[in-house]
Amino acid sequence: MVKRNLTVATTGLNNIDNPGPGIPFIRGVLDSQEFNTKIIGLAYENLEPGIYMHDLVNKTYHIPYPTAGSDVLLKRIEYINNIEKIDVLVPNFDAELYTFMKASADLEDIGIKTFLPTVEQYEERHKSNLPDFGDKYGVKVPKSKTIFSENEIESTMKDFRYPVFIKGKFYDATIAYNPEQARANVRKISAKWGFPIIIQENIAGTEVNVVALGDGEGTTVGAVAMRKLYITDKGKAWAGITLADENLIELTDKIISQTKWRGGMELELIKTPENEYYLIEINPRLPAWVYLSVGAGQNLPEALVKLALGENVRPFDKYEVGKLFIRYSYDLITDINEFEKLSLYAEL
Repeated sequence: MVKRNLTVATTGLNNIDNPGPGIPFIRGVLDSQEFNTKIIGLAYENLEPGIYMHDLVNKTYHIPYPTAGSDVLLKRIEYINNIEKIDVLVPNFDAELYTFMKASADLEDIGIKTFLPTVEQYEERHKSNLPDFGDKYGVKVPKSKTIFSENEIESTMKDFRYPVFIKGKFYDATIAYNPEQARANVRKISAKWGFPIIIQENIAGTEVNVVALGDGEGTTVGAVAMRKLYITDKGKAWAGITLADENLIELTDKIISQTKWRGGMELELIKTPENEYYLIEINPRLPAWVYLSVGAGQNLPEALVKLALGENVRPFDKYEVGKLFIRYSYDLITDINEFEKLSLYAEL
């Protein structure tokens, strides 16, 4: 088979102890038997490790933070596109998705394809909207309430029993065992991400996760279930194993079918000793452990690129159970000249 040439731009190059999905997504795309892919990295910080992984990323450009607005971002992407002729752009961070969704039509006008959730899908699965999501789609979710200031903690906690989870609107989740920890965690997370903050009931059980891809019409293109084997102090999986759990995959199919989810997603759930599933979070993009799906027989990064190109993708019907992923640290050696070039010219 003659491979097709393709240029894919992607964010999420911060392959650190709280890794972004960019590098595992890139590995999946480069594993494709159909595409000969040039990878363009889009970086927010000059020390994102993926910038300097030249065996994976062909060229990197600095882009403005989403807070700069879609117009500023689009202007920068247009400049990059004039040089690189991007075919597909895949953003990998929750906090940037809204900006890219707003710009998707303009990106299409300059020849760049995306495959993102709709604004409605993005909003209704938000942590603060999870109780309404559960009611609408018949999915069990933990009790949760949203607060908009530190002063609301005491009155809100009357409806909960410790321990509880304190969650930021985009990232970070900590557990609080008493009022003092609750206040400290709210201050810490709000200082980083602002309000609102979500107070969520702690459900006893085992955390299980699913990486999935929806075609936007209600079909699950692929889904792989995983249980974390090793968790960092940031709550991130450092090792995990694929599971045989038909009920979990059926629940994923139900959510994608009802929401007509468009794009990648990660479901975070608690499986209770009574074999009930509580949905605790929906991340609206492929997770940092997505390369496990590739290793288990479902190349979801490649499938996402094909969907962005408007191609028909046959749904995966199985994956290998017992496949393990283990992350590791690696000292990447580069030269100060590369850092200087990126700092001066915003591209490398």
